[in-house]
Amino acid sequence: MNTKNEMNVAEEIVSVLPSGSVARVCSDDRETIRFAVRSADLPLREIILRRSSLRRLIEDPARNVKVEYLQRELIRSAGRRARFEYPNASRIVAAIARATQLRRIGTPMALAVR
Repeated sequence: MNTKNEMNVAEEIVSVLPSGSVARVCSDDRETIRFAVRSADLPLREIILRRSSLRRLIEDPARNVKVEYLQRELIRSAGRRARFEYPNASRIVAAIARATQLRRIGTPMALAVR
């Protein structure tokens, strides 16, 4: 997938914030796209979007609905949190824990995840 497409989706998601308050930040890893938020009215300071999730979103038939949901979630989070992540970090931790548990059991699916 083209990184330009990932960036287009990322910019579409963050476009709901006040203009001029969001700036792309160079990331120290290639797995995320990061934005800094500078607004006196918002406690939100950082937006982190995982490239792999954005690639899946691009291919998703319900892409428009999911982007709208993310935009609403970003607006809601901007007034309450300092950091917004997609996907939510708790989902990533849960997926890792699930894969680890499946590996302990020794299921064929878990062995393929390694």
